[in-house]
Amino acid sequence: MNIHEYQAKQLLRRFGVPVPRGDVAHNPAEAESVAEELDGPVWVVKAQIHAGGRGKAGGVKVCRSIKEVTATADQMLGMKLVTHQTGPEGRLVRKVYIEQASDIARELYVAQLINRTTGGVTLIASTEGGMDIEEVAASHPDKIIRLDMPPATPMRAFQARRVAFALGLKEREVHKFVRLAMAVNKAFRSLDAVMIEINPLVVTGVGRLVALDCKMVFDDNALFRHSDIQDLRDDNEVDPLELEAARHDLNYVKLDGDIGCMVNGAGLAMATMDIIQHYGGQPANFMDIAGAATKERVACAFKLIFNDPGVRGILVNVFGGMMRCNSIAEGIVGAAREVGLDRPLVVRLEGTNVELGREILQKSGLPIITATTLADAAQKIVAATSGKVVAAGQGRV
Repeated sequence: MNIHEYQAKQLLRRFGVPVPRGDVAHNPAEAESVAEELDGPVWVVKAQIHAGGRGKAGGVKVCRSIKEVTATADQMLGMKLVTHQTGPEGRLVRKVYIEQASDIARELYVAQLINRTTGGVTLIASTEGGMDIEEVAASHPDKIIRLDMPPATPMRAFQARRVAFALGLKEREVHKFVRLAMAVNKAFRSLDAVMIEINPLVVTGVGRLVALDCKMVFDDNALFRHSDIQDLRDDNEVDPLELEAARHDLNYVKLDGDIGCMVNGAGLAMATMDIIQHYGGQPANFMDIAGAATKERVACAFKLIFNDPGVRGILVNVFGGMMRCNSIAEGIVGAAREVGLDRPLVVRLEGTNVELGREILQKSGLPIITATTLADAAQKIVAATSGKVVAAGQGRV
């Protein structure tokens, strides 16, 4: 789960991390009130969307009068901001964040994230703050500093001090960095985050360290422990299909392809996407309907994929264990009849009651293409979405 910059800064402030004074505004009048309360003399107006690269796209503006703040907010609100992370469709700006400008002497990059290899937390830092860290890692890998911490172990002062020295901070700045890094680590562990990125972390002209921008991502599986974090979710920033899937406890991620995938089990779902690509297709989504799904849940999952306008064909690949194949088939047939099947549908079932499930599909009267193996299913859906004729029922292409 992602949150906005202003929300991330509110959380950081709770843990003692220095952030500029600021507040959010939903219209020009609110922007004017915020600017008056902050009392300048220089303000920064920032578009609030769940995407990086806002500054390059015109979503961050420096203003030198309250009148300019109001006019800038009026211009930003309602605009479509297109960055390298939004795609060409962009994101609609519904709110802006106004904060006091900082006297920037240096810009640094600091992030803490889950290390999937070690199972612990890794701190990544760089002297090249304000830039895309991927670009820095590719062109100047020597400027990337890494600190791997053991699993379930909080950051120690000597570890943070080592990073501060590597960043070339002065003596007084080192002490401030240690406090800041340990506070961020405490927030990371307390909030069940998977990433906290501060870019840039600035050193001001008087030697203060301030988190000028922040991105936070949280572990969805731990949100039941954090109702206050759940309340920060902005449904406007979530893909409508992913939002609908979440309402039905479906594990769904939208992708750029045109072959919809409905699978039970994350590993099988990944294998299904891989084999679609192996045979020349592109998956439109990742979907795991989980092992104990009901036929109603299967129907809901099918309709959700069907409603994606980018989907040209659907591949269902389910192994019936706890869930029986006949229930899966009933859910598919019911949903297909309800939506009106107007694009290729390939179904591969294996497991409990598989013969009964296949019989339900065959007797449905719908143009459902059945498959016996994963390779068979992938070849058929790729052929069908490529315009090749594939006969409904059993058999290989």
